Amino acid sequence: MTNLPSINDRALALLKTLVERYIQEGQPVGSRTLARESGMNLSPATIRNVMADLENLGLVTSPHTSAGRVPTAQGYRLFVDRLLTVQPVDEQTVNRFREELTGSRNPDEVIDAASSLLSEVTRLAGLVMLPRHEKMILRHIEFLHLSERKVLVILVINDQEVQNRVITTQRDFTPAELQQVANYLNAEFAGRELESIRSGIIDSMQQTRDDMHALMQTAVDLADRVVRTSREGDCVIAGGTNLMGYAEMADVEKLRQLFEAFERKLDILHILDQSIEAEGLQIFIGEESGYEALGECSLVTTPYKVEGDVIGVLGVIGPTRMAYDRVIPVVDMTAKILGSLLSPA
Repeated sequence: MTNLPSINDRALALLKTLVERYIQEGQPVGSRTLARESGMNLSPATIRNVMADLENLGLVTSPHTSAGRVPTAQGYRLFVDRLLTVQPVDEQTVNRFREELTGSRNPDEVIDAASSLLSEVTRLAGLVMLPRHEKMILRHIEFLHLSERKVLVILVINDQEVQNRVITTQRDFTPAELQQVANYLNAEFAGRELESIRSGIIDSMQQTRDDMHALMQTAVDLADRVVRTSREGDCVIAGGTNLMGYAEMADVEKLRQLFEAFERKLDILHILDQSIEAEGLQIFIGEESGYEALGECSLVTTPYKVEGDVIGVLGVIGPTRMAYDRVIPVVDMTAKILGSLLSPA
């Protein structure tokens, strides 16, 4: 919010009251309501003037069907950054999370339970990125043509672990092309981290002969599909239907786009990838996520750690008028509990 001019304490207090009221009720907030609930001895006319100033700053807006005002994404950002008072998680909820997560029998069940609990307690969509495994070092790769645009990838990674993946390619490749690419990747990249292969090929393309360019471009395409496939399904999302209970999320087209994003997961995983590199809790409000389907949503995310190392991210997705004061501590608490349960005994 560094681009905003200074806002006096009276305007900040009224904005705080407006945002809190709108989060609670989901209806535009009028001047009389603000006069009554702000606790300040101000006339409705004075409040209307302050609201006009806030609207000029882009912090609130007036829906055309109402004289009241609602916060904008920029208004929520100011509220979260400067005005929010976080509520501690009650002991009963903490104990419930500990008991239900501890009762899960293996790491996959713990992840599923954490996502479901986040969703149930916040009444939003809960999401948990699966723990990142150790770096995947390529030992050997083979490609087997299955059918048009379908290729079986056989990977030997790390200490002789074998993984089989079916990838969908942009075009059909002949068995000879697949063998040529496998030979190239094994000769040039065996012993390197899987996710670094694509960038390594691109770097080599700048220095190579023209007759190698087509081979390398094919290798880039296949390597990209292998790495993307390794990431798909790396996120557990629970409670997406909770969002249908919010009036502002009731637009059928918006819901369709949102649920397609949930189904595809790649956009959300990209946001979580941003979060895993950041320190502490992150809040993406509206268009800050960079994805149109999430334009009416907020994401609250935080990394979870095992033995001091960040191995994943969890959080919630909901409308921009989510109860940030309650959601933020629940997300933070879940990350701490999940990290402790995934730590070696």
